[in-house]
Amino acid sequence: KPSFYRVFKKEKKKKNILFKTMTTIKNWEAKTKSSKDALIECVPNFSEGRDLEVIKAITNEIESVEGIKLLDVDPGKSTHRTVVTFVGHPNNVVKAALLAMAKAAELIDMSNHQGSHPRFGATDVCPLVPVSNIEMDEVVKYARELAEAAGNLLEYPIFCYESAAFNENRKNLAVVRSGEYEGLEKRFSGGEKPDFGPAKFVAKTGTTAVGARDFLIAVNFNLNTTSVRRANSVAFDVREKGRVMKDLNGKAVKDEQGNKKWQAGTCKGTKAIGWMIQEYGFAQVSMNITNIKDTPLHFAFEETRKSATKRGMRVTGTEIVGVVPKKVMTDAGKYYMREQQRSAGLSEKELIRLGARALGLHDLKPFDPKTLIIEYMIEDASSKPLVNMNLSDFADETASESPAPGGGSIAAYAGALGAALSAMVANLSSHKKGLDHRWEYFSEVAEKAQFLKEKLINSVDADTDAFNQIIAARKLPKGTPEEKKKREMAIDSANINAISIPFEVMNAAYDILDLSLEMINEGLQSSLSDAGVSASCAIAAIKGAYLNVLINCQAQNDEVKHQFLTPAREKLQKAIEREREIFETVQSKIIG
Repeated sequence: KPSFYRVFKKEKKKKNILFKTMTTIKNWEAKTKSSKDALIECVPNFSEGRDLEVIKAITNEIESVEGIKLLDVDPGKSTHRTVVTFVGHPNNVVKAALLAMAKAAELIDMSNHQGSHPRFGATDVCPLVPVSNIEMDEVVKYARELAEAAGNLLEYPIFCYESAAFNENRKNLAVVRSGEYEGLEKRFSGGEKPDFGPAKFVAKTGTTAVGARDFLIAVNFNLNTTSVRRANSVAFDVREKGRVMKDLNGKAVKDEQGNKKWQAGTCKGTKAIGWMIQEYGFAQVSMNITNIKDTPLHFAFEETRKSATKRGMRVTGTEIVGVVPKKVMTDAGKYYMREQQRSAGLSEKELIRLGARALGLHDLKPFDPKTLIIEYMIEDASSKPLVNMNLSDFADETASESPAPGGGSIAAYAGALGAALSAMVANLSSHKKGLDHRWEYFSEVAEKAQFLKEKLINSVDADTDAFNQIIAARKLPKGTPEEKKKREMAIDSANINAISIPFEVMNAAYDILDLSLEMINEGLQSSLSDAGVSASCAIAAIKGAYLNVLINCQAQNDEVKHQFLTPAREKLQKAIEREREIFETVQSKIIG
């Protein structure tokens, strides 16, 4: 056939695949009931790490889907592999993943592929990961739908692994990918069947493993050696699978059935190998942490460091592939502060900075939280316009003729400052000679204060948003009975929200009074005035928030007033009496 005919046929097939894909997606959207706020992550690995045009063509397909946020594209020349990370609503993520798999099948030829990382397909793996407002069992359904659609539409074999696996044998990716690409033909000719798609070897595309799993951290620990054998020795020490046990003659120890005995590694829920990265000029221990509850990143780092040290090497730094949850970094910061017997009640930003420094995340390039922490990457700065202002601009905005921000936002910010002062006194006390033996106690107080501070900071914009929602609800049309009913419901909902936020501000600010009193009695005495001002800020927040509850309750029925206004009045009276006692205590201690 002439070349133009082949091109036409190819384009027609592509359009047919896309049409079927969109039809499939619409069917999913009709039958799925995931929350509109549900968020999942997809981390497909494509067997192309050198041709940037091919990689860009694949990521263009992903970004073409509305509602998708592309978080990271990490190509590797030595591994000849690109790890892509994106997030969005499940329906949109599945759509983007299917389009990307189709583009990879079109552009990548596995028959010519060579790389240092295990692989068996153009799209090697495609895991879906729950991030927020969705349970794993729902993610499993999406993964299996994606796998079925890919197998049928793209016409090559698809396996399901991890939580999406249909049987225990295929839960482990290493088992599913055994023999890699080169072993596929033998596997299928021997009668093995994939979960979806044709049971045959497709030379150009290979196969794909589609899965559903918990958040996985892909991390490489840098070693000051070029020896892959020594890097593997460290990997075998720490990975969950461990190493084959050897006798004194170096032979494998076997059990009664003749099977090799294994000595488990120190890090549960991990897989690791050693490899040499030519472009860096040193070897790494490459690890996947599949259970960050059992093995936090800092624990994996420490166990790798201990093994390397025992073998005469050093871990010089850490390389994160893709992104990590914020908690991974704040937990690392807290761990290393506690190792120093210092307070871990620091700000989120400071904990992340300390964790990154301790883990050596600056070894290869500067560590940028905005590009490596998933919450920061999907955060919309415009959703927090007030807290992102400097102090002067915030004061100017408050003083402007705009009705928001108003007293509710100011009350929340006053409370946040009170919490910050309690945290400051606790942190100063934990490091002061004569008090530092009680560092754990002061750390606990500081962490409570930091939690309250963040909660109140978030309420600054939330209170203004609540006011804006009331205004928006009142502007809704009311020409028909249906419109009137919809408008009334929107106004009621907005009013309840506008009451709930300052009510919660009162509760959080009340807890600050307890912390400030603790620091007055137990903390650094040279910081008595600071602890006293903490209580003063807290009572200002409580009074201000109460006035907002009061005014927003005026148009509400007795049930709403009983739910919010009655307990708010009781809390206000208790807070006034408590703050008076705190003020007198501080004053008497200062005067002596």
